[in-house]
Amino acid sequence: MYYLFARVNEIEKLLCDKFVLLLLDYDGTLTPIAETPQKAIIPSEAKELLQKLSESSCCKVAIISGRSLEDIKKAVAIKDVIYAGNHGLEIEGPNIKFESQVSPKLKGVIRHIAEDLAKRLSGIKGAIVEDKELTISVHYRLVAEKDTQDFLSIFNEIINPYISRNEINVDAGKKVYEVKSPVQWDKGKVVLWLMAREQFAIGGKEVFPVYIGDDVTDENAFKALKRKGLTIFVGESRSSSADYYLKDTKEVTKFLHLILEINHS
Repeated sequence: MYYLFARVNEIEKLLCDKFVLLLLDYDGTLTPIAETPQKAIIPSEAKELLQKLSESSCCKVAIISGRSLEDIKKAVAIKDVIYAGNHGLEIEGPNIKFESQVSPKLKGVIRHIAEDLAKRLSGIKGAIVEDKELTISVHYRLVAEKDTQDFLSIFNEIINPYISRNEINVDAGKKVYEVKSPVQWDKGKVVLWLMAREQFAIGGKEVFPVYIGDDVTDENAFKALKRKGLTIFVGESRSSSADYYLKDTKEVTKFLHLILEINHS
């Protein structure tokens, strides 16, 4: 990966005179990781920039998050933005309303796991079970180090039988586990779907995707967009499939300024 701001001229050439499909994760990308999801609030400057970009005729903005659709819509609250919740299992935006076909049986499995996790982990201080109907986020950022092994033992005891029966998939993120139905749909497939849809909508001009994310679930999108657009990892790690990196969420905001400048030049 290259540090993006060390190659600004290269980036400006890539973005110049393009219709940009700007795809962003939320937590850890637009806002720093917080103790709880409710405390992760998008900075006003970043929100204002996204608002301006969403109003541009040369840009379409999409937020692709592990949060539920209603949660991410409420957190960002900008009109004319495409919102993809639950890692793309539900999508809503201008002329879009989509929900992946998760069977009632698999939805029942997710519901049962969420109830079991909430009950069994209630004795672990700091453990948060976020039931998002189609997926579950199990946060342990606030769990004391002395209780982490108990947390992991309970979590694994509950989910392992479902994994062995191929009823769920589990992704490990930043102090969070994402429990999902084993449907063949992830952020990589979502961005390609959105890209094709946008290309059809605008016709002649080429759609240039820019994806910015910070977590394991964003890697599928980085891989899907290899040699198709601009992929940017947020954070200090260097083990990513992205082409470029930014150090933190403040640099993401700085980059949004740059896109706006190029977009309006």
